[in-house]
Amino acid sequence: MKDIIRQLVETTGPSGYENEVRAVVQKMLKGQVDSMKVDALGNLITRKGQKGQDGLTIMLSAHLDEIGIIATHIDERGFVRFTSVGGVHPRNAVGGRVRFLKTGQVGVIGMEPNQSATSVHGLDKMYIDMGASRRADVKVSVGDVAAFDRPFEDLGQRLVSKAMDDRIGVAILVETMKQLKATPHEVVGVFSTQEEVGIRGATTAAYGVDPDLGIALDVTLTGDTPQAATMEVALGNGPAIKVKDSGMISDPRVVAWMEAGAKRARLPYQLEVLSGGTTDARGIQMARAGVPVGCLSIPCRYVHTPSEMVDYGDVQNSVKLLLALLSKPVKLA
Repeated sequence: MKDIIRQLVETTGPSGYENEVRAVVQKMLKGQVDSMKVDALGNLITRKGQKGQDGLTIMLSAHLDEIGIIATHIDERGFVRFTSVGGVHPRNAVGGRVRFLKTGQVGVIGMEPNQSATSVHGLDKMYIDMGASRRADVKVSVGDVAAFDRPFEDLGQRLVSKAMDDRIGVAILVETMKQLKATPHEVVGVFSTQEEVGIRGATTAAYGVDPDLGIALDVTLTGDTPQAATMEVALGNGPAIKVKDSGMISDPRVVAWMEAGAKRARLPYQLEVLSGGTTDARGIQMARAGVPVGCLSIPCRYVHTPSEMVDYGDVQNSVKLLLALLSKPVKLA
């Protein structure tokens, strides 16, 4: 799967500009699924299998987009002011490199002087240095979008990229749809757009799919670094089955079903309670008259930084767990 992951994370796609990532996924899944279509919001909706007598329509959702920035002003010396596209945290931005989608130009994020060496300004006090001395040398316009620019790193068991959120979920969904053979369900793999700016793609896609059950695939925080916030999730201990986050409570029946599937397949897993953040599961859950949902989370260190880190074993076990769950009838007791 590492080649799939590399291709996905090295393709740029901030919220609202996911077309290149979507094209990569379409190429990967050509001939591997029963159907593919792109809806009005840019979601890629793939289907595999038919809903049998004991089957359900199950929607799996992983978002294509990553966080980024958008230019708001260029001064006479060529410095670019900007605001965020998604959750860009000021402390992670200073010194970061960004590449603009339209022109490919690279710039460095700088910050106005600060009396304190241990604190940072907000984004409104930051700018992008394009290496220019005048505005005419900057091939950037107001409204142009950029993504953070860092290479993928394979550390062996650990993988690092600026876009594991949520390309690692996309990679897991691609591999699951490819490997899925016999299933009593209609499995709808949705590669959603604009999650980072309000779970927009999954919300509209779920309305159209009208699933009986939904599962989001996304990253989650960990508690396994020095003096980290107290949290049970750790890299290498298996995928995390979400119980709750700040925007959604998983259906307890879905949690129990996922736990039972992991135990039956003898796969490692963790339980996740996340105090901040949410996933596509929130949008699916609230579609139409409501949908029972869960979320399979990939433990990830340094979320929303240019160096997000996941464990390759957790990734592989996520695919194995999904295949085990989807191969049998679903009984939500």
